[in-house]
Amino acid sequence: MSASVGSDCTELKQKYDSCFNDWYANKFLKGVATVNECEDTFVDYKACVMKALREKKIDVMLDEARREAPFEKGGKFNSGI
Repeated sequence: MSASVGSDCTELKQKYDSCFNDWYANKFLKGVATVNECEDTFVDYKACVMKALREKKIDVMLDEARREAPFEKGGKFNSGI
């Protein structure tokens, strides 16, 4: 499995990836469960990633890119025309 954007998040990423892959293959695809049992782990991982993005100032660059060239509006591709 790959590393996360923040080195502090890699362990959480691996935990979530393992949980999700197991749930998807062994429960979801077999019709045993439709609710993602790994949601709590994902929430923790996402919080860690967002913190890493802020620390590296990547969140600022993402916000600027979204303002300069928005990809979606209302779920539809925005060509800027």
